[in-house]
Amino acid sequence: MSITISKVKNGYQGYAYYYDGNNKRHKKSAGRHKLRRQAKEAALELEAKLKENNSASKDISFYDYYNRWFDLYKKNKAQSHSASYQYELFGKLIKKYFKKTKLKDIVRSDYQAFINWYGEHHAYESVRKLKGACDTCISYAIDDGIINRNFTRNVEIAYNKDNSRKTEYLSNEELHRLKEFIVSKLERYNTSRYMILTAIYTGMRKAEIQALTWNDIDFLHSTISISKSWDEREKAFKPTKTKSSNRVIRVNRKLLKYLEDLKANGSTMVFKNVFGTIPTSNALNSCLHSIMKEAKLSKKDFTFHSLRHVHVAYLIGQGVDINAISKRLGHSNINITLGVYSYLIEEYKNKNDNLIVKKLESI
Repeated sequence: MSITISKVKNGYQGYAYYYDGNNKRHKKSAGRHKLRRQAKEAALELEAKLKENNSASKDISFYDYYNRWFDLYKKNKAQSHSASYQYELFGKLIKKYFKKTKLKDIVRSDYQAFINWYGEHHAYESVRKLKGACDTCISYAIDDGIINRNFTRNVEIAYNKDNSRKTEYLSNEELHRLKEFIVSKLERYNTSRYMILTAIYTGMRKAEIQALTWNDIDFLHSTISISKSWDEREKAFKPTKTKSSNRVIRVNRKLLKYLEDLKANGSTMVFKNVFGTIPTSNALNSCLHSIMKEAKLSKKDFTFHSLRHVHVAYLIGQGVDINAISKRLGHSNINITLGVYSYLIEEYKNKNDNLIVKKLESI
């Protein structure tokens, strides 16, 4: 191992070098510092830590490394209590399946068997999230030099199709009926209805809608800036779900005209109600189900989040480019959109295929 110090803008950068199991050299930053002496001290400290880790961590179990990774990188950075709980649950699953198996002893077939084991009784989305957390954790283990091969590569998601709950969405006629019922019942003291309308027109996540302030809405250019979300348990702002969730979306004048009614409530928060609070998930779902019942719209397991799917389904049906939809939703890349909404895209493709065949028959 060795260290180097480089002169950078406004200070010095320290680096420590180490070798992995294949004798391949890696570099790790010790951070930027104002003084060269500070950068050297930080690099030496990192070098010592890497030496210690390299010797002690070679025999670490998958479960122990996952816990360490969670504590260092996720525990205090999880953007919601549910996200933190989910990471902890994944750790328990790793412990249950792998027990004390050392990280270095796991091969791809072992990991595939683990995914198959969990997927036997769980839906696609649950398996995808577990695999995503484990894959990221293992990439850190490789960077730390604890293992030198990525046993998560080319492992396929296995899941129970019977447990996969397909989100129901609305036809254009049903969507129009729902919107008309909401509009007919708009009343500025009940902000839940305005939030449902906003979800229909924007496809925004619940927490993003809850967090909206008047400064986020540009009435002149008809845009909404999304730069934060709302923690309904802590009743405070928090970061958006991902970095790519920070975005500016175009909206129609109709929605803005409806939202202007809420300015009379005298709050900087767009959807703060007469009780001085932002409607929670329970309140929003209760309001949505009540309106749907009146509108004679019966949909199984339909929730406020389903409106995001409704928004996507409508745009796909109107022939909007999937790249544009992906950016509007705040996804980091199109593959996430294709994965989450694959059933909608497949249905739209089937409809188009049928239309193509019908048109060809008229030749």
